[in-house]
Amino acid sequence: MRIKPLAAAGLLAALAGCAATGPAAVKPRTALDGQAKNIIFFLGDGMGINTLTAARIYAVGEDGQLTIDTLPESAFVKTFSNDAQVTDSAASMSAYMTGVKQNNGVISMSTETRSLAPTSEGGRTVSRCNNGSAVPTLAELAKARGMAAGVVTTTSVTDATPAATYAHACHRKLEQDIAAALVPGGAGYNKALGASGLDLVFGGGLQQFTPVDAGGKRADGRNLLAELQTKGWRVAANTAQLQALAANSQPAIGLFAQNHFAYEAARDPAKQPALSEMTAKAIDILSLNPNGFFLMVEGGLIDHALHATLAKRALQETVSYNAAIKTALDKMNRIDPGLKNTLIVATADHDHTLLINGYSPRTGRTTPTNPGVLGLVRSLPDGKVRLDKDGAPFTILGFGTGEHRIQGSRKDVKLTDEIAAGDDYHQEAVVRTRTGAETHGGADVYLGAAGANAELFRGTIDNTRVFDLIKNAAGL
Repeated sequence: MRIKPLAAAGLLAALAGCAATGPAAVKPRTALDGQAKNIIFFLGDGMGINTLTAARIYAVGEDGQLTIDTLPESAFVKTFSNDAQVTDSAASMSAYMTGVKQNNGVISMSTETRSLAPTSEGGRTVSRCNNGSAVPTLAELAKARGMAAGVVTTTSVTDATPAATYAHACHRKLEQDIAAALVPGGAGYNKALGASGLDLVFGGGLQQFTPVDAGGKRADGRNLLAELQTKGWRVAANTAQLQALAANSQPAIGLFAQNHFAYEAARDPAKQPALSEMTAKAIDILSLNPNGFFLMVEGGLIDHALHATLAKRALQETVSYNAAIKTALDKMNRIDPGLKNTLIVATADHDHTLLINGYSPRTGRTTPTNPGVLGLVRSLPDGKVRLDKDGAPFTILGFGTGEHRIQGSRKDVKLTDEIAAGDDYHQEAVVRTRTGAETHGGADVYLGAAGANAELFRGTIDNTRVFDLIKNAAGL
C-alpha cells in the first residue's frame, strides 16, 4: 500500500517523533524469514539500455557479462514524471524514494508541488515556491525504524539524486538548503531523519557546506562541516582519510571534491576514492547496526558524460558503477550468506539519446589496440569501413541530440578509429544542442535485483512501484 502524502509539519513531526530518542532507543529487530533487513539501492544516473549494452561490449565483449547482468531478477521501469514524458533526475529519483510521482525539478515532495526556478537575494539562492508538502523517503522510514542509513555518490551529495534520499525541496537547485537538511539540530535540518540524522554521506559537494570566505558557496556564513564535527561526525577529505575511518557507530561525512568528482579515467585516486571503495567503507560502517541498514549508491557521472556526448567516459563510468555492485554483492554475501536478509536493487533513473548504429561485425571488448564499440561502423563480411550517403565513415555510437553535428554534407569528414576512440571525442548527433546539453531520453530502463524478496521485481513497472516493492520487501 502506497503511503499517502502528508502535510509537511505532520510528516516531520511524526517521523521525528518515532526517532527522537535516536536509533539506540529502538529495540533491535530480528529479521523475519525472507525479509530484507538490509537494503542497498544502486542508481546508475542516465544508464539507459543502450548505454548498458555498449558498456558491456566495451568492458567484456558482446558475449560477456557485467555484474549487473548476473542479478537473478529483473524488470523494466517506466520513468515518465508527473508533468513530463521525459523525466529529469529529481523527479525520477524522488519517485523511487517516495512512491509519489513528482514534477520535474522537485525533490521528494507531493505530486502537486510546482517547481519554480529559485531567485538570488543578497547572494543567496531563495525558493519562489511555497506549495506542496514533504512525503516520506525510504531513508526516513529506515531511520524511524532504528536502521542505519547512508548515501554514496560520485556527484555532489546535494545533487538531485542523492538529495531525493534525505531532503525535501521544491527545486533541485536549492543545494544550500539541501545541504543544511543533513545537519542534526541546525537550521533547516530534516527532522524526519531522527535526532541523529544519516549515518554517513560520501561524495562531492564541499562548496555547499562551506562559506564564501572559506572558498565555498554558502552566503549565510555557515560552515556545515564544522557544525557536523561539533555533533560528533567524523570528516574525511581524501582517500586515505576515508580508508582510515573505523567501522563504528560514529557518523561520518566524506566530501572529496568541491563539486562533482572527476571522470573515472581522470580521477586522482589519492584525492577521490573509487565508487567501489566508498561503497565498501559504507557497508563496513552501516552493517554494524543490529537493526540493518539502508544505503543508496549513485554512479552519477554516467549522466554527466552522456550530456557532454562523451561516450567513452560514460562507458567507463558505467563500468565503475558495475564494480561497486560487485563489491556490494561480495561483501554482503560474506556478512549475510545467500543474501537471506539483504535486498540489492540496481537500476537507472532515466535514459539518454545514445544510439548503437549500423550492422558492424562484432568488435569484442575495447583494448589499447582495439577500439571496439567506440570505433567505426564496418561492413559484413569483409570488415571494410562503411560509408554514409555522402561517402564518409561514421561511428558505431552516436547521439540523437548533442553538440557535435556536421553542417551540410559529411563528405569531407576525416574520421578514424583512433579519433573515435579518443578519451574526449564527442560522438556526432542528429539534432544540435548547445555544448553539454544532450538530452535525456524517455525509454524504459532496466532494473536488476538480488536477495530477499527480489522475486517481487518483474515485468514492466512504474518507478513509483519500485518504492512500494522495496518498502514491502523490508517491512518498512
